Amino acid sequence: MNTAHFNSLSLDELCILHQQVAASLTQRILVRKARLEERLQKIGRADNATRFDRKRRSYPPVRPKYRNPKNPAETWSGRGRLPRWLQPQLRGGRKLDDFLIDQASLQKRQTN
Repeated sequence: MNTAHFNSLSLDELCILHQQVAASLTQRILVRKARLEERLQKIGRADNATRFDRKRRSYPPVRPKYRNPKNPAETWSGRGRLPRWLQPQLRGGRKLDDFLIDQASLQKRQTN
């Protein structure tokens, strides 16, 4: 395609050309999508392939298990990534049990 031709067009002509190209692309995408959906119907997988509206399973709230001793408002449930406040503490040699919220549970663990 000769791009020199585009440089000679006015802004209005370029806008009209852009609208024509966008409309043509939209039409072709819709035709291709219809063909694909028809093929999916033929193989019987259309119902399974188009279920994007599934709801995520709800999980019960998880109580925090660990607390930052320097800032008691920062807690962690023990799930997911380690929080920023806990990483340097563990690298420094402290144990995860040092940050348990309920120290009584730690004593129960050690006696069992």
